[in-house]
Amino acid sequence: MTVHHINTPQEWKSLLSSTQYVVADFYADWCGPCKAIAPMYEQLAKTLSIPNFLAFAKINVDTNKAVAYEHRVSAMPTFLFFKDSKRVAANGNSMIQGADWPSLKAACEKMGKLAKEKKAAADQAK
Repeated sequence: MTVHHINTPQEWKSLLSSTQYVVADFYADWCGPCKAIAPMYEQLAKTLSIPNFLAFAKINVDTNKAVAYEHRVSAMPTFLFFKDSKRVAANGNSMIQGADWPSLKAACEKMGKLAKEKKAAADQAK
């Protein structure tokens, strides 16, 4: 699975309502650290995404000001974590600001583990 590029507030709400866990990357095209960490974020999305259980989103703060404002994003990149449409902490971080690869990787791996467990439980219940 690839990263979901969010273009409207409606797309954002739809992703949150259809996926149990969401990792969001709030970025800007002009942001150097955003560009530096983008390939690593893409790799996390490819290896950890589970449809309906864990999704990775990219939200451009310049073209999606309403979504960025709603979540009080003031620095780029900012990574936020969601469970059942609500903001949560992942691996002890409720927010990661800047291109902090070790923290981002650990938080995403934790979300991936939780999503995998939820999917296994859902599969077993079938």
